Amino acid sequence: MKNILIALLVLCMSGTVLAKGQLPRTIVTTDGEIDDVDTFIRMLLYSNEYHLEGLVYSSSMWHYKGDGKGTKFTSEMEMTRKMYGSKTDLRWPGVHWIQDLLEAYAQVHPNLILHDKNYPAPAYLSSLVKVGNIDFEGEMEQVTEGSDWIKTKLLDKNPEPIYLQAWGGTNTIARALKSIEEQYAADKNWPTIKAKISNKAIIYTVMDQDATYKKYIGVHWPEIRVFYNAHQFGSLAYPWKRIMPKAVQPYFEGAYMANKIILDHGPLLKMYYSYGDGQKQAGDDEHIHGDPTKLINAQWGTFTPYDFISEGDSPAFLHLVDVGLNNLNNTSYGGWGGRFVASEGNPYRYEDSEKAADFNPETGKYDVNYSQTRWLIAAQEDFAARADWCVKSYKNANHPPQITVKEGMFLTANPGQELLINIETRDPDRNGITLKAWAYPEAGSGRAGVALGGKMATLSIPNSAKKGDTFHVVVEGTDNGIPALTRYRRVVIQIR
Repeated sequence: MKNILIALLVLCMSGTVLAKGQLPRTIVTTDGEIDDVDTFIRMLLYSNEYHLEGLVYSSSMWHYKGDGKGTKFTSEMEMTRKMYGSKTDLRWPGVHWIQDLLEAYAQVHPNLILHDKNYPAPAYLSSLVKVGNIDFEGEMEQVTEGSDWIKTKLLDKNPEPIYLQAWGGTNTIARALKSIEEQYAADKNWPTIKAKISNKAIIYTVMDQDATYKKYIGVHWPEIRVFYNAHQFGSLAYPWKRIMPKAVQPYFEGAYMANKIILDHGPLLKMYYSYGDGQKQAGDDEHIHGDPTKLINAQWGTFTPYDFISEGDSPAFLHLVDVGLNNLNNTSYGGWGGRFVASEGNPYRYEDSEKAADFNPETGKYDVNYSQTRWLIAAQEDFAARADWCVKSYKNANHPPQITVKEGMFLTANPGQELLINIETRDPDRNGITLKAWAYPEAGSGRAGVALGGKMATLSIPNSAKKGDTFHVVVEGTDNGIPALTRYRRVVIQIR
């Protein structure tokens, strides 16, 4: 009973407790940059892992449509202002690329549901596509179809949290919140309504790509939780060659990307942008990555055909994918979507500051990017498996193993105590599973000793541990299928 109470306490600390078996609700807002397109393709292949409730076109400091009246706009962001000056429109990819991807998804959907019947129907996903605030960077004065859709979802009777992913600016989300404020601020029940929305909305934003969070959301809705990814996304973005550990990079190079993911994996993966692939996004003159004559000494390095370009927004949805790390309910735990700690002075803002750094064994230093890159080989192999799901039968594809700990995910112990845990594994394809168990000191109060023997592990708590301290141990299981797939079970020990 005590372990159950501790588990509930840890979950409630985040204010996010999903009903058993409930998938997290999420709405995607995107400015349509090429890395958003690639993120979107990967996101669709994980759409069985969460409940998509909106696919909304938005704008950012890098991409906007213009108002069609010749109005010139000057960015509030210094970098963009210096690069582009005043523009009537900026690198705008239009409002049809999502529908194009969904048409390709519809072609592979019959094969995807052979692997998991939870993949959403193409018609349902098409019904979620809305145009939000796209005219200019940070424009939030207009009520749009997209902002109204988000508003309606936030006000619905379903109490479960909605993760609002901002792959571009937060302006369409801001407009939705402003519409709620305008409608209800004079209502006698406004404090209750505001508290409901503040508890329900969770924003995962990749950088500040406009000023609407700082100027409106953070000021008017200070108790809305925000996961602010300012650094770790870079390991999956354009400068990946400068950030990823050398051991990880082969999984993002052309030989792997072409053979394991892009080529001969159906029409959806064929639309995935990569270096030197000959593809060009309409509306964006800066998208020259596909030109096979411009791979040497390019902006971010020298590349080979089919090298990975960027998926800077993928951490936003990977945070929602349950691989056994229990990070959804506590961002400081770390997972495939990165690791975030509460901001000093603002308990509602979680950020990838230096306090979220993990120790990088390749450099021998603490590295905020390693909190993301440590998971990338497993995540990329997993992506490759889902690419296979687009074209292969269940029998001829690989599926992730299941890892559980008989004693549970939350245990208690005294200082100096040893605990024995029993590991249970299952593989749907009857593949062999190789186990590892390792301490994750950065996620807790320190390092527990871990000794793995067969399917049992002995966890040793330091004598110096104090009441209330926590120690994290990750049990990791990787199957011997192709590609090799990994799942986890995190055990958190709290000191009595």
